[in-house]
Amino acid sequence: MAVSQTIENPTPTAAIRGPVLTFTGNPFKEGLEHTMVYESDAIVAFGGGKITHFGPAADIHSQLPSGLPIENYGSDSLISAGFLDSHVHFPQTPMIGAFGAQLLDWLDAYVFPTERRYADKEFASSVAKVFLQECLKNGITTSCVYCTVFPQSVDALFEEAERLGMRMAAGKVLMNRNAPDYLLDTTQSGYDDSKALINKWHGRSRLMYAITPRFAPTSTADQLESAGVLWNEHPDCYMQTHVSENKSEIAWVKELFPDQKGYLDVYDHHKLCRPRAVFGHGIHLDDDEMQCMHTTGSAISHCPTSNFFLGSGYFNVGRAMKKERPVRVGLGTDLGAGTSFSILATLNEAYKAAQLNNYALTAGHAYYMATRGTANAMYIDDKVGSIAVGMEADIVVLNMKSTPIIKYRMEFAKDLQEALFIQMTLGDDRAVQATYIAGQLQYRNEASGAT
Repeated sequence: MAVSQTIENPTPTAAIRGPVLTFTGNPFKEGLEHTMVYESDAIVAFGGGKITHFGPAADIHSQLPSGLPIENYGSDSLISAGFLDSHVHFPQTPMIGAFGAQLLDWLDAYVFPTERRYADKEFASSVAKVFLQECLKNGITTSCVYCTVFPQSVDALFEEAERLGMRMAAGKVLMNRNAPDYLLDTTQSGYDDSKALINKWHGRSRLMYAITPRFAPTSTADQLESAGVLWNEHPDCYMQTHVSENKSEIAWVKELFPDQKGYLDVYDHHKLCRPRAVFGHGIHLDDDEMQCMHTTGSAISHCPTSNFFLGSGYFNVGRAMKKERPVRVGLGTDLGAGTSFSILATLNEAYKAAQLNNYALTAGHAYYMATRGTANAMYIDDKVGSIAVGMEADIVVLNMKSTPIIKYRMEFAKDLQEALFIQMTLGDDRAVQATYIAGQLQYRNEASGAT
C-alpha cells in the first residue's frame, strides 16, 4: 500500500484516479518487495507542473480542494510515471523499418542519405512534430535524442519540445570523418556549433543539451578531445554516443585507435566516461569495460529492438546489474534501427534478450527500467520517473484491456506481475490512454477514454 503524500500549501489544479504503479528504489539492488509500490485505487493530484498529492483515494480525496476535477480512469487502468527513452534518433523517423544489412552498411544505405535532408529547417521541423507526437502516443515523456550534424535540426526538435513543455535532452551530432562529405563538420565547427546550441537551449524550460559525438569511427581523436573540453566547460550537460554495438564496428575502432586497449577506452581516454554519459548498446563490453562504466558513473542504454533488427547481438542486463559493480542501465528504442516507438514492445524485446542470456527479466524489473531506472541512468530520477509528491507531473495512463486478446488474456491473470507481463508482451501504443506533460494532458486515446 502507498503512503499518502502531500506537500505544504498544495495548489493542485487537477487530479486523476485509478490504480498506480511506481518505484521507490532499484529492485535490481533491493528487491521488488522493497521498491515496487502498487495502490489499487489511488489519486494523483498535480499543480504547477508537479505532483502535489499521492496516495490511496480514500485518504487523499478529503485533502483536495472542493470542486477540484478528478478524472477517474477506472479499475482497468494503470497510472505510472511517464516512460523514458534514453537513446533515439529523431531524424531517422522517416526511414523506420528500412530493410536489411548490419550496422555499418545500414548507415551508408539509409541513415546518411536521410540525415542529409535536415539541412532544410522546415523539413526538420515537420519531422520533429511527428516524432514527438508519436512519443506522446506511446507514453514517452522524456527522451535523450540524437539530431543531425546540422544545428537547425536541434533547433527544430527543441522548439517543438518546448511548445509541448517536455523534459528533453538532445544534441547536434559531431562527425568529422568516415561519412559522406555532405554530413561532415570539423573539430572547430562542431565545437562552435555545439557551444552555441548549449548557450541557446540548455536549461531553458525543461530542455537539456547532450554533447553528441556519433561514435568513435566518425570522429578523429582531436574531435573527441574537443568534446571532452566542451563538457568540462558545461559539466551539467549530457554526453551521448554509441559503444560496442556490432563486432565489425569494434574491430574498426581498434584499427582507428590502435593505442587504446578497447572501444570504451577510446572514450575514457578523452574524458568522456563520467556521470551523465549515456552510451548506446554496450552489447559486447568486457568485464574491465563494465567495471569502468561502474566506476565512472556512466550509463548504458539498452536498445533490444534495434539490436535484434540489425543482428548486433543481445545485451546481458543481468550481467550489467551485478550487485558487486552495478552499471546504470536505461531503456532505448533506438529508432530508426529500432522498429517501434512503443516502450511496451521494447520491454518485450528486452525480455527476449535477457532470455538469450539465461536471465529471466521480471515484469516488475522491466517497468522499473522503463521509468525510474532510465531516469536514474540519466541522473534525473529526482525529477521524473516516479509517482511521488514533488516530482514533475509527467504521467502515462495505460488501459490494461486495450485489445480483445489482451482483455481475454487478462481474465486469467493471477496477480499483478502476470498482468504487467501480459502488457509488455502483447501491448503496444493502443494501451496508452493518456499522457500528461507537467500535469497537462497532451495526448488522449479517444478509443479508450476515462469515466
